[in-house]
Amino acid sequence: MAITPDEIRALIMQALPGAEVSVTDTTGTGDHYAATVVSSAFAGKGPVDRHRLIYAALGDAMRGPIHALALETETPEEYQRK
Repeated sequence: MAITPDEIRALIMQALPGAEVSVTDTTGTGDHYAATVVSSAFAGKGPVDRHRLIYAALGDAMRGPIHALALETETPEEYQRK
């Protein structure tokens, strides 16, 4: 059963209130995605811990409909420096 970018976005936003989240289906097949998540919850955390927060938010979807997920995780300050 496929999952939509909007469903992925909603799950992440539920776990990280106030986050800015964009999700795209990178292949059009409904199982490969890229997400950019900007959240103050990432402050003081390294890349692995940031990704773990996202994986925890997505729960079973990471073991089912999501085959691949490319993540870009930044604090608001990091995002503004771009």
